Parts: sequence; structure tokens; C-alpha cells
Amino acid sequence: MSGNDIVRRAISDAQAGRMNAALTTLRALARSRPNDIEVLGILGLVLTQAGEVEQAIYHLTRAVELEPNLPGPRNNLANALLQTKRHKEAEAQWRKAVELAPDYARGWLGLVITRVNLDNAQGAIDAARKALELKPDWPELVPNYIQALTAADRTEESIRIAEEALGRHPLNIPLRSSALMAFNYIERTAEQLAAEHRKFGETIGREFVATNVSFEPDRPLRIGVLSGDLRSHSVGFFAESIFRHTPSGFHLTAFSSTHLRTADRMAVTFKSLSDDWNEVAALSDDALDTLIRDKRIDVLIELGGHTSGGRLTALNRKPAPLIITAIGYPNTTGHPAVDLRIVDSHTDPSGYESHCTERLLRLDPCFLSYTPPNDAPTPALPAADAPITFGSFNVISKVSPATLSLWKSALDACPGSRLLLKSRAFGDPSAHKHFVERARAAGIDPSRIEIIAFTAKISDHLKLYERVHVALDTTPYNGTTTTCEALWMGVPVITLAGDRHAARVGVSLLNAVGLPEFIAKNREEFATLASRIACDRGRLSELRMNLRDMMRASPLTDSEGWAGRLYGAIRDAWRTRCAQQD
Repeated sequence: MSGNDIVRRAISDAQAGRMNAALTTLRALARSRPNDIEVLGILGLVLTQAGEVEQAIYHLTRAVELEPNLPGPRNNLANALLQTKRHKEAEAQWRKAVELAPDYARGWLGLVITRVNLDNAQGAIDAARKALELKPDWPELVPNYIQALTAADRTEESIRIAEEALGRHPLNIPLRSSALMAFNYIERTAEQLAAEHRKFGETIGREFVATNVSFEPDRPLRIGVLSGDLRSHSVGFFAESIFRHTPSGFHLTAFSSTHLRTADRMAVTFKSLSDDWNEVAALSDDALDTLIRDKRIDVLIELGGHTSGGRLTALNRKPAPLIITAIGYPNTTGHPAVDLRIVDSHTDPSGYESHCTERLLRLDPCFLSYTPPNDAPTPALPAADAPITFGSFNVISKVSPATLSLWKSALDACPGSRLLLKSRAFGDPSAHKHFVERARAAGIDPSRIEIIAFTAKISDHLKLYERVHVALDTTPYNGTTTTCEALWMGVPVITLAGDRHAARVGVSLLNAVGLPEFIAKNREEFATLASRIACDRGRLSELRMNLRDMMRASPLTDSEGWAGRLYGAIRDAWRTRCAQQD
């Protein structure tokens, strides 16, 4: 058999999920042909796909050393470096690739991806526009272009780009998924959003493959949790209860789809609480499907939806008999393989079933369980002579035009008040400038706004709440972790009740801690509530001292109780699934 035939056989094995066979073949070939950059490149790609990323980097670095003037090997190496979040090293490889070959479109695409992760949104946008000059109609680029525009506080522009690209490529699944994530940030009705998510499901289709599990209603169950956020991430603060209170009769298998180069405290916790931990960041969709089946998962809980860490397309053939979506994505997935969606009666009241393709599983009284950070500082009020300060530490993409209108009403109702904002995206000068221009256009004097981009530790982040009298929620995409953090630091949060799940998370959280009086029905009431509580120093002092204890006693932090309701609901859903099988 010729060398080319051997390579083709290895590629075929890898595509079929036979990674061990493919790697055995390629490693033997690399030993006999140590200077063959094609063999080194394919070995590196298959190693990356198999999750052996450090080994992949070794071989791909060797390929670059052998042919330093070719852009292709640098692109492959940069992609492997990206898997391990070595963004600066990846950017250096892609930058060199386009220096060597300015018309190398994949190099520009790589620069878009890595510059977003390096908080250089404008640099990412510039790279995207250069790539589009080379390939004007390139749907693979558009999701990354959308992400760059969103990071630069240009959400409306990202929507326009997404819709134009979908008009040309309506069947492109990654493009549609990225567009759905962006649509959550803008003013569209729940019905319009539901229709867009259904289109995603129509694009996926239903080509399910049966799994090899027994449908016995009361036997021990193998639960899988699939997420890219089993780490120090906002989702992690809500996912921990799934892991910490797994009852008898359930075996918990984790599928972590983010490669962590260094130790992560929360990831270590998740791993220690799992019965079986699997790193799947580099696995293809087919390989991940195979792994889930091999683990004989009965119920798979996916936590990502259409977020950047989601792996919905790995579920296309339905690798588990029952699939549930929870926590990470604030809308229906639209995916035909996903059976259930965790919500509650506040986020999704009766009648909201029409907004979803999944069956709603209302986990009352609250669909979330928050695990507060261990190192949070003691709550403290702002200085007595400090001006009334409203605050929001939500990501910049949630600060919609409707949100700015709400915030302006609160500022107008409270003369002399100020607004303290914190978002990582503000570290990019172009995003900072664009936001200030948006605020001014919305009628907010920029001199009343203080902007902070970054703090090194979560304790430093939380300590900033000492400067905030009242937190203001965003709409139509509410805060979640930020709302819980504000409440944990004794800061009341004013929210506006909206018409869909993402716009009603604040309603759920405030009801859970016993503060429904801070839920506004309209813009005028939002301003009234914000002004009233901001001027009531006695009430602010009482909340600052007692709100943390109120949270401790509330369903929102009752981790064990929430887990009991979740696993009970899973058992009931499994029994229903078994009855359907009969």
C-alpha cells in the first residue's frame, strides 16, 4: 500500500470515529517519514480532533519549522493553539500567515476569531472585512464577523449582516445558529423569535439513530451533562447544583467541551463531583455523538444552546433517548432532538408553550439554583456623601436601545444621579467610543456615566457593588449572574417584566428572593421604582445588611432542594419516555 493510500485510510478511520486506528497509522507513518509536512499536518489535525491537543501542537510546530514560508501549516498550528486558548500565540501564527500570503483568506478568518478573544474587536472587524474582500460571499466567516460586531457594541449591524447572509444561505446551520444568538439581544416579539428558531429545526431535519439503552422506568439512570462552561463561567454558578446533589439511582457523566490549558478552580470542582469526566472540546460532532452513545447515556442535559460553547449539532442524530436543555441559553433551541426545556412559571407562564419547540418543564419556584462565590466581600453601602449611583455590570451587548431608554428614565427621575457600568468589552477603545455615542444619542449625558472594563478577580468585581445604590436590569435580555451577584452584595435590582423568557429572568429571580416589589410593568414604573428605592436610605441600608441572608433562606440558593426537584422531574420524564417506547 502506498503512502497516499495509507493516509487516505487513516483519514477514513478518523471520519468514522475510529480515532485509535487512525492515530496508530499516522504515528507509524510519521516515524518513517519524519520530514513529510503533509503527514505531520494530518497527524496534527487528527490529534486535535481526538482531543490530544498538546501532541498536535508538537507535530504542527514541526511542520511549520520544516516549511516556515507556507501559510497552511501555520493555520493548522494556530487552530490547535486556539483549542488551548493560547490566543496570542495563535494570532502570531495567523498574522505571519497573511504576511506570507496576503490573499490567504483562512488566515484572516483566524485573526477574526482570535482577536475577539483578545478583546480587540476593531482588529477582528478589520480582519473580517479584509477576508470578505477576498471572498465576498463566505458564510463560514459570518458567524465570527457577527461575534466581532457584537463585541464592538454594534449589535444592530451584526443583525443586518446575519440576515443578509441568511438570505443567501438559508440552509447554513452554523450561520443560522449564530444569528439566533444575536436575535436575543434585540426588540423582536416572542412569536418572531420562535419562528426563527423553528427555521433552525427545519434546517437540521430529523434523522435520528436509535440508541442501545433499555427502557425500564425505574432502573438506575445514566445522566450526561454537555457544556462548554463547566469552569469559571457564569453558567458554572448555576450548574453546580446538578453535580453536587446527584441522588442515588443516577450516574453522572460530564462532557466538557472547553479545553482548559491551566487548572480552573470551578472545573476542578465539577470534575471531582462527576462519576465520569470527558474532555470533548476537540471532538467532531460525529465523534461526540459516538462517545455519548458509547457511554450509554439515558438522559442528556445540554447547557449551551446557541451560545458560542454550545454543541447542538452534535445532537442531530439524537445520541440519547431523552435530551433536556437548561440554564445557558435564554430561548428555545428549535432543535428537533431536544425534548424538554427547564423553565419556571415566572419565565414562561401558561401559554408560552407556543414559543418553544421543546416541552416546557417548569421547575417552580425558580428554574435556577445559584451557588454564590466563596470569596465575596461583605456587603457595604456607598459613602454617605456619594451621589446616587445606579449600576449595571451586564455584557455590553445586552445594553439595547430599549435598555438605554429605561436607564435614562431612571436618571431623569433622580437628578444628580450617576451610572456605573462594567463590561469586559469596554476594554476595546472602539467599543467604548461607540457605546458613549449611543448613550449620548439616547439622551444620556456621558458625563454622568463611569465605565470600567475589567477587574482581575471576582472578589474585586463584587467589591465594586460598594459604589452602587441600585442595580438596573437590561431588556429584552435580562441579566442572570449579574442580578444574582448584585443581590448577594445587598444591592436591589430593578427589572422590567417582558414578553419572553430572556426578558422575564429578572421576574423569576426577584420573586425567588422575596422582592417582587422591584418588578416594573412599564417604563414609567421602572423609573418610579428606581428613584423611590435610591432615595430611601433606610431601606437601602436594611437591604444591604439583610439581603444576603434573605438569599440564603430563599429557593434561589437552595441547591439541594433544586436538585431534588430536577432529578425528580427527570425521573418522571424518563418514565413518560419509557411509556412512549411501549
